[in-house]
Amino acid sequence: MSCSLLEFCRLQELKTVRDYLFQSQKNEPVEEKNQTENDVSWETSEWESAWDSGENKEEETTSATKVEEEPTEQRAPWLQDCVVSLSPCSDLLVVAREQKAVFLSAKWRTDDGGREEMTLAVSWTGTLSTDEGECVSSSICIPLASQKRSSTGRPDWTCVVVGFTSGYVRFYTENGVLLLAQLLHEDPVLRLKCRTYEIPRHPGVTEQHEELSILYPASMVTIDGFSLFQSLRACKNQVARAAAAGSDVIQPPPLAYKKWGLQDMDAIVDHCSVGVMTLCVFDQMKNASILGGFHASVKGNPPAMSQYVTVGGGPYTGFYCAVEGSSQPLLSHVALAVASKLTSALFSAASGWLGWNKHKNEEEAVQKQKPKVEPATPLTIRFGLPDSRRHGESICLSPCNTLAGVTDDFGRVSLLDLARGVAIRMWKGYRDAQLGWLQVPEERVDRESSPSASHPRRHALFLVIYAPRRGILEVWGMQHGPRVGAFTVGKHCRLLYAGYRLMGVNSVTSKGWQLHTQQVCLLDPITGALRTVNIPFHLALSDKKSERAKDMHLLKKLTTLLRSREVEPDILESEAKSALLDIKHPAIKKQALESLLSNKNAPVSCLANITSALYDTLKQQDPDEVDPALQQLCSSQLKLLQLYSDIQQLHSAADTETCPGNEESLEGIEEELSRVGPTLQRYAQLTTRPSVSFAQDSPNSLLPAQAFLSQMECTKGEELRVIRGSETQWNQLGNFMFWGCLCGKSPLHKMCDTLQQAGISPQQLLSLLLSVWLQREKEVLQKPEETVKNLHTLLIALSNMKGAVEDSWDPQSISPCITSRADSKFQSEWEAVSLELEQWLVCVHQLEDVLVLQTLLLVPPPQGTTGGAAPQCSIKTLLEGGTEEADEKLEQKSGEGKEPEEGNQEDTDRTAELLVAVCQRFPHSLSPDLLSAHCCWEYVVQWNKDPEEGQYLWCAVEHLKLVSSPHIQLGISAMMWSTFIVKRFSAAAYLMEKVGKAPKDRLCRRDVGMGDKAVTSFLGCCVQLLQILMEADSAVEEVSAPELSMEEAWCGAEGPASLAEMALEQRGVHYPLVQHHCLVASLLHAAMTFSLKVKPLSLFDSKGKNAFFRDLTTIQLMPSGDMDPGLVSIRQEFLLRVLTAWVQAINDPSIPASGNTFPSPPSNGPKADWWPSLCLELGSLLQVNPDILRRHLVCELYSQGLDPRAEEVMLEVEDKDVLGSQLLVLTGQRLSYCLLHSQSQTQPAMELLARLPPTLCTWIKAMDPSELRCPLVPLSQTSRLVGRLVEILPENHAQYILALHLLEAVEALSAEG
Repeated sequence: MSCSLLEFCRLQELKTVRDYLFQSQKNEPVEEKNQTENDVSWETSEWESAWDSGENKEEETTSATKVEEEPTEQRAPWLQDCVVSLSPCSDLLVVAREQKAVFLSAKWRTDDGGREEMTLAVSWTGTLSTDEGECVSSSICIPLASQKRSSTGRPDWTCVVVGFTSGYVRFYTENGVLLLAQLLHEDPVLRLKCRTYEIPRHPGVTEQHEELSILYPASMVTIDGFSLFQSLRACKNQVARAAAAGSDVIQPPPLAYKKWGLQDMDAIVDHCSVGVMTLCVFDQMKNASILGGFHASVKGNPPAMSQYVTVGGGPYTGFYCAVEGSSQPLLSHVALAVASKLTSALFSAASGWLGWNKHKNEEEAVQKQKPKVEPATPLTIRFGLPDSRRHGESICLSPCNTLAGVTDDFGRVSLLDLARGVAIRMWKGYRDAQLGWLQVPEERVDRESSPSASHPRRHALFLVIYAPRRGILEVWGMQHGPRVGAFTVGKHCRLLYAGYRLMGVNSVTSKGWQLHTQQVCLLDPITGALRTVNIPFHLALSDKKSERAKDMHLLKKLTTLLRSREVEPDILESEAKSALLDIKHPAIKKQALESLLSNKNAPVSCLANITSALYDTLKQQDPDEVDPALQQLCSSQLKLLQLYSDIQQLHSAADTETCPGNEESLEGIEEELSRVGPTLQRYAQLTTRPSVSFAQDSPNSLLPAQAFLSQMECTKGEELRVIRGSETQWNQLGNFMFWGCLCGKSPLHKMCDTLQQAGISPQQLLSLLLSVWLQREKEVLQKPEETVKNLHTLLIALSNMKGAVEDSWDPQSISPCITSRADSKFQSEWEAVSLELEQWLVCVHQLEDVLVLQTLLLVPPPQGTTGGAAPQCSIKTLLEGGTEEADEKLEQKSGEGKEPEEGNQEDTDRTAELLVAVCQRFPHSLSPDLLSAHCCWEYVVQWNKDPEEGQYLWCAVEHLKLVSSPHIQLGISAMMWSTFIVKRFSAAAYLMEKVGKAPKDRLCRRDVGMGDKAVTSFLGCCVQLLQILMEADSAVEEVSAPELSMEEAWCGAEGPASLAEMALEQRGVHYPLVQHHCLVASLLHAAMTFSLKVKPLSLFDSKGKNAFFRDLTTIQLMPSGDMDPGLVSIRQEFLLRVLTAWVQAINDPSIPASGNTFPSPPSNGPKADWWPSLCLELGSLLQVNPDILRRHLVCELYSQGLDPRAEEVMLEVEDKDVLGSQLLVLTGQRLSYCLLHSQSQTQPAMELLARLPPTLCTWIKAMDPSELRCPLVPLSQTSRLVGRLVEILPENHAQYILALHLLEAVEALSAEG
């Protein structure tokens, strides 16, 4: 209950604001402004002595947050060089410098803790000045009240008023839209200040009018608030209509103002408008007597005057008074000053509107010619505070308009009494100080018991002084009060004090309004925090006269005592009791008692003794003077403390009781335990793995008394009720009450009797007992028989309490550990009730199912795999999510690890046994088809999270192949394609079409989201997926759809549609469209596998291109008829290159047998044997002659030296003549290499060449053996090739004779070799 700084808002993008306003100086070094010790040494000593000399001084409080050191540019006082203004509603902040300005508007956001917090974010930036050379000199933000009846004090919108060095005053909206501009005087605008309506707190107080005052170096303009409010609203409406109509023609409403010429003062830098004041009769007579002498006459009605106070130099402070209305002043000295000029102190229509009612071509002429400026009415100074050496810097008017704080160049802060015109107080050592006021109302609770409760609330006034040189914010009580608060803040902050509220409010519209405004705000430019000062009312009261202040001192003393950890319990009890009994105010006494009971250092005996003493004291007092709430609190807390002590004593008792009467009901427990014993033992082994936990979170730690008190409360019927907090707190309370009983270390029946006598609901006790049972299952499984017997005894005792057993129990939260007990207990209790017995039998069956499933889920993954926490399973999750949850959890488990390593065969066998047991207990939900479907889906989900791991997608396809039902297979395939595959597949196709070849790794990662190798395996899986989809679509009509069933024990399960149900609901696919996609997928896969240049989509016509990547269930217009020969030629060339690349790959030892790094069939990759058949199949689909492909393949195989494979393919070639011509050339190349180009040429070979016919010799020499990839082939293979040539070439062929000569040459060469 002391002063505090509360952060209510934070500014965003402060660095952006600074960089925008200081762009011209961004690269200039920031100079440090240091003062020498001589400049401040005389002031420091006085300030420090004044700081320490007061009687009632508080300790300084430092901010809890330490800001890290920022760079020099960040720490520089850049905000001091800007014009800053904040709306009283704190929803708009304006920061301006020179010609630029930044508007920051309020926004709400949710922090990490889920709490709403307000921030100020940049909403508009721009240049405000329109004339050359003018700069912003002052600004204020005026919120305008809404005229709607539903408003409760919030502003309709906020107007930003900006004054410039050219004399212009411009009005803007929050979005930077110019509403109107006014040239009232040709001198620079020094200050803009506003006064709004305040509800009078006392009868007879003069009601103040709203106005906007503008200060110039030698004059002042005041604009009537009502006229300004109406003008601004009209301008905003006109702007909105003009923007909606697309026109700039706006008629501005008239604006009334007064203009005064301030005389008899050398320099003026700041001002404040005090408002309308009326002299009392004594002051009226005194002034008349002084000015008029003994025979002066005094009129009955004293005049009303507007008072203005200025600060500057010569004099230091000046007081001006302007008589209101057109009537002659009553006082002669006022008449001498203003009577002759009053007729010209006019309410005239303003001139000089800029930017309105003009077309664009007329605006330039208007701007060149300045508007007419009305002359000022001279206003003579009434009196002042002369001080020739002192110059005032700023003045800050108090909310009650009776006091003002003035700062000067001597580093002083002066407090002025405006009614008397005197300085009543002065503070030293506050150079460059910034001032603000806080008016704090008295709390209602302090005035309720007073005999004059209908009187208005009292208000306390405080002066807030921010000394930037020292980085200190101080709060002083008025008028001669002590310093009530001091805070260490940054040295570059800005104290923002508006001094006004909403404009447009009057005595009628303000009724029932709650004005949400901040009086004083401190802006820290380093952290961006906007903080307000919170001051309790009682700090304004004298310590000698305020019992509340004394009580607050005792409360603070007690708080300090409780925070100390080195105090002995006896001393703590005596001092805390003394302080608590000395507090008089009931509310503070209650707060002190609550602080004591929530303290963790105080022992239970100390808490009980202090509370008992306070309760005895309250009972001895007059019942009418005792606070019933405080007495009820003492009574309830004493009861809770006694219960806590009783439970502690029962736990510490050495004797335990036996229950001989329960043996008959416990006969079946051993049998049940033996039946589920192996599973429980396996479950216990898997749950006892080491884990990390904090000591304070350990279930074995003692529950503190403070935590016990916070979770219990007394009802009106003197019964106790447990407050359901977090799960951790609930478990801690249950451990405190029942764990000792479950372990057999505490008397069970005594504990139940104690809790029953305390009045705790049996239902809550049962819930606490079960929560302990569920939480401590690891300890329970260590001694199952003993803990089960104790649980049975406790359940019997609690069930016998009145109101314990309801119509039905909720079995959904029971864990697998209760499997072996529930049947025996409840079978003996409700044997006659068949329905309830059946429900318990179903629950037991469900628990056994969940126990086996959870045991399987707890099996750790193989070493080297990344596995998280084991998924938790319960009856509740299965009933809410359906038995589909079992499939999902098993599939997640299957997706965790790799194949088990050798040496772990025993663990593998145990896991297999568990899996078989789970499948036996869930025969329908875990059928092979459903399990394979779920595994497929889980793998594809894992692949989607990390597409680089291609083995996940491959495993998904392999599991999909295991699904026997074509309906489920079709639905899963369609969902996989549309959900995960088609987006990346289309990205890969478009990327390859763009680059015209197999893209590199960087491009694949950018567009497809995976590397080039992963893209290759992905495309291969796409081909297989589409093939599965086509096969399933073909088989759907032959097989009926399967019927999905569920286990009898889980028929009540509810939840979302299962994966199999969604698969069966999928629409049928369009087979030609799937085949079309499979075709392009095969082309893409081939291009990526062999790194070929191709634009895959360009191999199709416009119809084919438009059909790509459409929904497979829709019917698209597919290509039909004969294709363009040019397109067919391009397709043929691509397929020929695929065959050439495959032939090169199968004989290249540098290429691995499989292109994937994950386990896959050896036929995968560039060396797969199915590539030729695939090319032939693609050729038939692409209208390419397959015989051309076969002949090309035969030639490529012979060129590679793979004659056996070539002979196999040759059998399928239809056009033998063309093939013979091609192979004849290839044979000639082999002979040319052997006879002419071989390095090991022999003499017989040379002689044979000489004996050959000239035609054959010339033909062989013309052959180029460099075209052969493997020219060095055994002569036996070449001889066999020539023999095949002679066989396939007809005798009438033109090259048949050449083939015979070749046969003779090869035979001769073979004979000589």
